[in-house]
Amino acid sequence: MKILLLCNKSPWPPLEGGPIAMNAMAEGLTAAGHTVKILAINSNKYSVDVQKIPQEYRDKTGIETVYLDLSVKPFPALKCMLKNRSYHVERFISADYENTLTRILKNEKFDIIQFETLFTTPYIPQIRKLSDARLVLRAHNIEHLIWQRMAEGCYNPLKRYYLHHLAKTLRQYELSTLHKLNGIVAITGSDADWFRKKAGAVPVTAIPFGINPGKLEAAPQTSAENPVADLFHLGSMNWQPNIEGIRWLVQKVWPDMHRQHPDLKLHLAGRAMPEWLTNLKMPGLVVDGEVEDAGKYMQEHGIMVVPLFSGSGIRIKIIEGMMASKAIITTPVGAEGIEYTEGKNIIIARNGEELIKAVKNLLENPGLARKIGAEARKLVADKHNNRHLMEKLTDFYTSLF
Repeated sequence: MKILLLCNKSPWPPLEGGPIAMNAMAEGLTAAGHTVKILAINSNKYSVDVQKIPQEYRDKTGIETVYLDLSVKPFPALKCMLKNRSYHVERFISADYENTLTRILKNEKFDIIQFETLFTTPYIPQIRKLSDARLVLRAHNIEHLIWQRMAEGCYNPLKRYYLHHLAKTLRQYELSTLHKLNGIVAITGSDADWFRKKAGAVPVTAIPFGINPGKLEAAPQTSAENPVADLFHLGSMNWQPNIEGIRWLVQKVWPDMHRQHPDLKLHLAGRAMPEWLTNLKMPGLVVDGEVEDAGKYMQEHGIMVVPLFSGSGIRIKIIEGMMASKAIITTPVGAEGIEYTEGKNIIIARNGEELIKAVKNLLENPGLARKIGAEARKLVADKHNNRHLMEKLTDFYTSLF
């Protein structure tokens, strides 16, 4: 099949969750024998030097990018608020993107046009005029649920009101879009259940994030000699749920944890570290910022901590951490979409006390950390093999005709 992927970020380089998931999709589809074309948004939030995209990748995907300024602007945000429209979605509407998409659709014929995230779907009316391809939404998240959860956890009344407004308008747009599609590919089973309830007769399937079979078949990298040498978090800090979780970790949990374990260090890595965090001086806290090689960084550190209280979909970095045989402590929200067994291949901490207790247990039992890491890798190999997932996706595409 010939497939056009419309991406809200460039899949290359795959440096954070969304691009990693989109790159795995593009790589998996081409490996399965499909012809793939990518049209991606290049923005100030995820800026890509197009000239540095490898030629081999360009040849394989025909990738094109269109620049959008996704900065939050008060006047357009207020205008959307007054008109009861989703500002999240409106920011992604661009004449340049529409013109590029029109040119592509006039020159090429596609079997499937896949929207990577909800934010590329405003172009559905235009696509329907120019193409008879089947339109598929790959839902990385239930988008409005992220903001709904953030609103519920916000204590500032004005900010909570606005977050509820963002969640409400995004939900309205999300629900209004579903019936315009030919199919929906959710990234988790629980998300798929929600879409089935809301999308009427539109077919829905669940296909999680996949790992390249070559990486799964290779022997796991040797972890740090001491699997509990320290704690680390790795995640992009321009994503609000990560900011929310790390703020809670360093302000509410780390002081007590460090008092109990004064030699323990907490390393924080990821893109777009906020100034308040880089300037924060706390005993044992090390802000490493953006790292060149996420896999190497994981192997250099011990216990992976992923505190999340909002969000939806599946956490790509957790899957990568499991593949790296790391012992991971996360929240119930962080583990959503992963077919885990609590205590066997991941540890769930529902509050600060449980997180401190889990860290203490692993520090005292490094053998347990190794065992959990080994079981985590087995889970990924069983449930996240991209070759098998692309076979399932191909079957789903075929069913739409």
